[in-house]
Amino acid sequence: MNRFDYSMVKNPEYFKDNCMPAHSSHRYYSSAEAMMQQEESFKYSLNGLWKFHYAKNYESTVQGFEKEEYCCLSWDDIRVPAHIQMEGYDVPQYANVQYPWEGREEIKPGEIPTHFNPVASYVKYFEVPESMKGKKIFISFQGAESGLALWLNGSFVGYSEDSFTPSEFDLTPFMKEGRNKLAAQVFKWTSSSWCEDQDFFRFSGIYRDVYLFTVPEVHVEDLRVRTFLNDTYTAADLEVKIKASKEGRVRLTLSKDGKAVQTLEEEMQQETILHMNVEKPELWSAETPVLYDLLLEVWNTDGELEEMIPQKVGFRHFEMKDNLMMLNGKRIVFKGVNRHEFSSLTGRHAAREDVVKDIVTMKQNNINAIRTSHYPNDTMVYDLCDEYGLYMIAENNLESHGSWDTVQEGSGEYDGVVPCDRPEWLSMMLDRVNSMYQRDKNHPSILIWSCGNESFGGKDIYEMSQFYRKEDPTRLVHYEGVMHDRRYNDTSDMESQMYTTVEDIKAFLEKDRSKPFICCEYTHAMGNSCGAMHKYTDLTDTEPLYQGGFIWDYIDQSIDKKDRYGREYQAYGGDFDEHPCDYNFSGNGIVYGKDRNPSPKMQEVKFNYQNITAQVDKESVKVINKNLFVNTDTFQCTVMLKKDGKQILEVPMETHTEPLSEDIYVLPVPVQTLPGEYTVTVSFTLKEDTLWAKRGHEVAFGEAVYKVEGEAESHRGEMNIIRSIHNFGVRGENFEVMFSYLNGGLVSYRYGGVEMIKMIPKPNFWRTPTDNDEGSLMPARYGQWKLASLYLSHKRPSEGRYPDSKMPEIEVKEDYAQITYTYFMPTTPEAECQLSYKVYADGYIETALTYDPVKELGDMPEFGVIFKLDADYDHVSWYGMGPKETYEDRRRGAKLGIYENKVQDNMALYLNPQECGNKTGVRWASVTDKKGRGMLFTGDSMNFSALPYTPHEMENARHDFELPQVHYTVVRVSKQQMGVGGDDSWGAKTHEEYLLNVSEKMEFKFGFKGI
Repeated sequence: MNRFDYSMVKNPEYFKDNCMPAHSSHRYYSSAEAMMQQEESFKYSLNGLWKFHYAKNYESTVQGFEKEEYCCLSWDDIRVPAHIQMEGYDVPQYANVQYPWEGREEIKPGEIPTHFNPVASYVKYFEVPESMKGKKIFISFQGAESGLALWLNGSFVGYSEDSFTPSEFDLTPFMKEGRNKLAAQVFKWTSSSWCEDQDFFRFSGIYRDVYLFTVPEVHVEDLRVRTFLNDTYTAADLEVKIKASKEGRVRLTLSKDGKAVQTLEEEMQQETILHMNVEKPELWSAETPVLYDLLLEVWNTDGELEEMIPQKVGFRHFEMKDNLMMLNGKRIVFKGVNRHEFSSLTGRHAAREDVVKDIVTMKQNNINAIRTSHYPNDTMVYDLCDEYGLYMIAENNLESHGSWDTVQEGSGEYDGVVPCDRPEWLSMMLDRVNSMYQRDKNHPSILIWSCGNESFGGKDIYEMSQFYRKEDPTRLVHYEGVMHDRRYNDTSDMESQMYTTVEDIKAFLEKDRSKPFICCEYTHAMGNSCGAMHKYTDLTDTEPLYQGGFIWDYIDQSIDKKDRYGREYQAYGGDFDEHPCDYNFSGNGIVYGKDRNPSPKMQEVKFNYQNITAQVDKESVKVINKNLFVNTDTFQCTVMLKKDGKQILEVPMETHTEPLSEDIYVLPVPVQTLPGEYTVTVSFTLKEDTLWAKRGHEVAFGEAVYKVEGEAESHRGEMNIIRSIHNFGVRGENFEVMFSYLNGGLVSYRYGGVEMIKMIPKPNFWRTPTDNDEGSLMPARYGQWKLASLYLSHKRPSEGRYPDSKMPEIEVKEDYAQITYTYFMPTTPEAECQLSYKVYADGYIETALTYDPVKELGDMPEFGVIFKLDADYDHVSWYGMGPKETYEDRRRGAKLGIYENKVQDNMALYLNPQECGNKTGVRWASVTDKKGRGMLFTGDSMNFSALPYTPHEMENARHDFELPQVHYTVVRVSKQQMGVGGDDSWGAKTHEEYLLNVSEKMEFKFGFKGI
């Protein structure tokens, strides 16, 4: 075509026009000096301000704006690269399965919305730099969503639709002297948008770099580097395939750490394959990401240097052997995450420093793999994975979830499914996998090519997989969707499923052991989640065919926004009044969207993903080295001994456990005999600084706890008993307490003359529902326990004018006074519980909550007591599991110790306020003011939290700015809280063993005292 026809945008067979062929993303320089300075003299950036016009549909665009004579200088400015929705035009729209136009326009696959389909018209005026004059000039758009039409000086240049790989065009025929007018239109939705239904915020515009480039007369247009290892992995054949514009001469120099390993110089044809035999290469893996430097120097036939090309090389071999995925001869386990490209400030255009922070955070937390969900990322991500050491599933830009979500599997009624078996979509699909493959083929970090995500099955995707196999036999091919459509089961080299339970994985592998199994998405990390993740990671140790998984997902997709009072918050789906949307389902990260810092869930991820297991008892440790290539002597091993949470001893210990081996070592610390609770921790840390962490960074630990019994604590002193008509009081030397018959509980606790409590402590059975709770309908199933917590009373409702009232039971002994309240709960059937206070002469109050389970009511979210203290008591210290929040099914990554923080610190920054801040295994916890005065709570491995809000206040808020002003510190002490769950967030319940046991009488004892 020599002109642009907008009607073709809805044709899936028209997806590119006049584009240059896809090629490797290698860099090239004019000289050694330019290469050293990374001065890409062949490039000229067009990033910056462009002239801009926004239209809500094509009919509203400025017709003829691309013409040379049409002046656009009075148009608004917009920055490139950027999404238009992050620059004040249109709004971000978060949608998961549903297509973003559903309910607004009724269209069929291949058709496009016409009423609302934003069109971004861009104009850039420029002059060709002196260094480029007289040469062929090309332009590269590294990413534009989702269709890009291009003109230069009024002439149509070309068109492209793949949003996530480069679109490049030859501008030479349209270039002129002086000022040139470059015009582009970017269409938000095209026919290919049916294949871009990923679970993410929907944006549009030119969001990656744009630049002009030239090439030397003799230019390596495409470069392919492969490494082939022998059977013992001790020698390699380095294969370099070159596609050049002209014949010339090339010299290859392979170096490591600045020293040349081998050099090869030969004549270069337009297609040339060169080989280097390398003896004893150091192998690349995530554990040891050794990279060699390959330098290509290219001369023309006259002997003049044309270009220099630096290329990183990682020697590694990935294969399927005996139905196992093997890296350099060892069974690999993916300890992975799915990662969206995302920034709360700039959408899918993430700054390099943000990406580096992601990679560093992953490495520091034992994550070893990324799945690029679900599209090609910016090339710097792959470079960083090569350098830092992360395995990659490189995923193609394909998801059509909304086209088949309601299709009956096996029905054969697939007419509406995209791309499926449709021949009109095949060319587009093959072009997409080719574009990604050609760009990224030289990265050692990429072990697996993925056809895409959640697009059902069919012939088209099978042909995509066959393309990968034909072009690249050195890698495997992944596609999860075959589990829904087994007609082309060979599409995927491995069985890949999403959110399959551990028991179902076991059941599947009992029946079918023809392929290894991975979870391309699992342990759904929405809000307060990742409970029972250890079941999956433990399975990798016992079932060889299960080779790991990828957490969904890495970062919360949240966007900086301000509320009506100008306060910034993190917005999610629906906060931009965009509909349809999927609300806070965008918040599934193990790092926060705002600052990319780890959320409390990361503590558990790090432990479950650690490559060294230390099974500790008080005398010895079994060290299990799960590293594939690294001996434990690579790390510093240290044994630490704590007594009652305070460290008393630290001793280094030598270990030398080989990869994939285990040894038992006698601990270099004596078993203690003095009374106390002892914690023995065996820790492995870095011996030297690395790219991703400093010396001393802990990579793995294990610990054991044992007790030496001593004398029981006594509470001595004198106390006075005060009896009156409506109240019962106890006074000691430094305290006084008052219990009310009328109001049914402890109404006053004064210590040192200061009132400590702001509300009658009451039994509590409720927690703020988590996202997982809401997904599994926990509030509906457990709703009576919320009623019980809110409306229990020491008075039983009756049909008469006055409710029946039950007086508390009082017992006075020589060294204590005890009062017991019975509370009636408005449940069906009615239930009751007892809360007892035993007051000692030093002000210590031993508290007991008891409940005889009512079978019909079942288990409950929490079994404990809730207190309100003044908000001035905002300092928390505890001896228990930490330092981050823990739950019954998410506590393996915590250590027993003494920790402290502020009450506000316990409010995890989940997008939707929900249960957070809990601590398990707590022996004591104090809540004090800045002078250190307050309350001390003690118990036998209890649960404890101190937050600024009640569970009910938090439940009423859907954003943090909706929470009320802080007036209190709300303390909850409990026997147990149910686990948070995390197999998925739309139906999976907390695993049964992490629920409260209501099969027999429940009792919880703890104590509290002023300090």
